[in-house]
Amino acid sequence: MKGTPYMADSRIDQLGRLLVEYSIDVQPGQVIEISGGPVASPLIQAAYKYTLLRGGHPVTRITLPGLTELMFEHGSDEQLRHLTPIDRYGIEKADGLIRLMSETNTRSLTNVDPARQQLAQKARGELRNTMLKRAAAEELAWVLTLFPTEAYAQDAEMSLAEYEEFVYGAGLLGDPDPVARWREISREQQRTIDWLSEKKEIRIQAEGTDLTVQTGGRTWINADGNHNFPDGEIFTGPIEDSANGHVSFTFPSTMNGRSVEGIKLEFKDGKVVNASANKNEEYLISTLDTDEGARYLGEFAFGTNRGIQKFTGNTLFDEKIGGTLHMAVGAGYPQTGSRNTSAVHWDMIVDLRSGSEVHVDGELFSKDGAFQI
Repeated sequence: MKGTPYMADSRIDQLGRLLVEYSIDVQPGQVIEISGGPVASPLIQAAYKYTLLRGGHPVTRITLPGLTELMFEHGSDEQLRHLTPIDRYGIEKADGLIRLMSETNTRSLTNVDPARQQLAQKARGELRNTMLKRAAAEELAWVLTLFPTEAYAQDAEMSLAEYEEFVYGAGLLGDPDPVARWREISREQQRTIDWLSEKKEIRIQAEGTDLTVQTGGRTWINADGNHNFPDGEIFTGPIEDSANGHVSFTFPSTMNGRSVEGIKLEFKDGKVVNASANKNEEYLISTLDTDEGARYLGEFAFGTNRGIQKFTGNTLFDEKIGGTLHMAVGAGYPQTGSRNTSAVHWDMIVDLRSGSEVHVDGELFSKDGAFQI
């Protein structure tokens, strides 16, 4: 990229272009907020450049490492609850958001008092709801992606070079035409959605899991790179009072820097009535008590990205693993028809690739993670 000496990997430029031209589809005159950490400067620059070339108005929001830790260490309760005009601007006023995950220490908040984290999270629930409503009304386009860092590579037990190959491979950025490939994936996923759209009840049976949810009348969404990148899932918002049974989540799940392992939830009439974990159980339960909606499901989804097969400790990738299922307690997406609101949205994953069956209206839909329809 001319004028940007940092751009050593052409795939970064390709990703910036894809985010702007495919995921957000920036139009002339639109205001696009691009946010991330300094380590992600090559991707920030690429997204900035292509926003300009599309006639948009890029606004950058760069966050320095360590500021969040300082706020939790020294901020008063009032300061933790405070939403600045900058916090509000992108979500309330911008036409598009490009958010780049770029942590250099994914465990920096591990020792923060959970009560203080929940205080800040509750205050930002208002912004989450505004974002979801504007997105559902097609007033706001947004996409979340990840810039490979040493911290993410360490979590995935890879070298940085290996992790970069994993990240860019999952996004098909090595293909001659990644956009064409994602459009092809979109068509494939839409055929599955068309089949599911007329169905009402889903039952999941796997090791430690026997759960039934109702989805009749709800909308299934084709996650094909518009909001997450890389992508690869189909999801909906289950009927709020429909979940019954129990589920054991296969992989550790991280929220606010805390990894919770061995999560087991029991649902009755949609609500989590029992919760346990092998590690950080107290944090799990306190998060479920954040507000009324945190104990209900806001999302129910199948991962479809066969290019992602390894658990890496990052939900952006792990929930897309082909042959998995994930559910999120807390806020649902209004475009699915979900009415569940919460300051929480916590994705948890079940690996279906061995010893599982999923039935939809009594018909076998998936066996060992492979669709049968």
